[in-house]
Amino acid sequence: MQNIWNQLISQLPSPHFLQAYEWGQVKAKYGWTPYYAVWTEDGQFHVSPNPQSLIPNSYSAACLILKKQILNRGFAARLSILYAPKGPLVDWDNIPLRTRVLNDLQTFAKKQGAVFLKIDPDVVLGRGVPNSEGDVTENSGQAAVSELVRRGWVYSSDQIQFRNTVLIDLSASEEEMLARMKPKTRYNIRLSEKKGVSVRVGTLGDLPMLYKMYAETSVRDGFVIRDENYYMTVWKLFMQSTVHGQPSAVPIIAEVNNEPVAAIFLFMFAGRAYYVYGMSRNLHREKMPTYLLQWEAMKRAKSNGCGAYDLWGAPETFDESDSMWGVYRFKEGLGGGVIRTLGAYDFAPTKLWYKLYAEVMPRVLDVMRSRGKEKTKQGLE
Repeated sequence: MQNIWNQLISQLPSPHFLQAYEWGQVKAKYGWTPYYAVWTEDGQFHVSPNPQSLIPNSYSAACLILKKQILNRGFAARLSILYAPKGPLVDWDNIPLRTRVLNDLQTFAKKQGAVFLKIDPDVVLGRGVPNSEGDVTENSGQAAVSELVRRGWVYSSDQIQFRNTVLIDLSASEEEMLARMKPKTRYNIRLSEKKGVSVRVGTLGDLPMLYKMYAETSVRDGFVIRDENYYMTVWKLFMQSTVHGQPSAVPIIAEVNNEPVAAIFLFMFAGRAYYVYGMSRNLHREKMPTYLLQWEAMKRAKSNGCGAYDLWGAPETFDESDSMWGVYRFKEGLGGGVIRTLGAYDFAPTKLWYKLYAEVMPRVLDVMRSRGKEKTKQGLE
């Protein structure tokens, strides 16, 4: 089933690992039901919780849709929420196909009793930092936004993924990639090597240690993470999934005197690599291990046939007031360019339910995040 779905979506525009079969299986363990939707070349729409039911065919679009029931009893028991992470995968410039896909998604949302259907496809609105010399607007992306708004979709107050990111072109030679970096970044990579930092690829046996390091990072930097079982599920599923004999995800670990001091998880899917999870200890930070880790990730992704490396996140507002500004400056130093996408849009079949949900859920999430931070801290203690 994994190969059927992943091969299918790899042939479509902007395939993403969050649309992969493995991601649906991760979410299935946490209360979501994955649905696999396809559109054939002759205009047929098929959706099923089982990708095995897909017959060999020529498909023009596809979408992994996650469904969660939000109430289990009472008059609103049918209510659910739907989310297509980084989907649908469709040529957004093909107006007849785009129209058909959005029509079918809206009909599906209504039939499922959805409070809303959220989509956040990688439709590019622009490249470069806004209002800078390299700022380029993508007209096709603006047309997609206009279409969604005309249909009644709304820009979501709950953005699950980063709207903007930094993308590194891996098609260049290693010398050219180094030359694109900021001088300070190149210096720190060389410093890390001189100071005795070594890098190795991790194994399944390293995962408990990596979660502990990730928990330390979250407490130090003040962001919320999930429980250990969740990350074990994600990491194991993708590490054990292979494409052309290579794992879909690998942990890369930096060590000083055989002691782990920092690590990242490199995900690879359909010719693109992703930096999704990063973690570090306070120990030996002056040796700049995170710089060497990123350089090793770039080289490994390139050797595995990836043409681009997505550094997973850039500021919403490009100035020092944004909480991601420091992280962005680090990523910018690696020689990448900013990509701005349309973000998440919601289609709400019933506006009343959507309004109620939008008012209540932020308060619930605030409580859950506060509890999550405290639980992570207690776990470390």
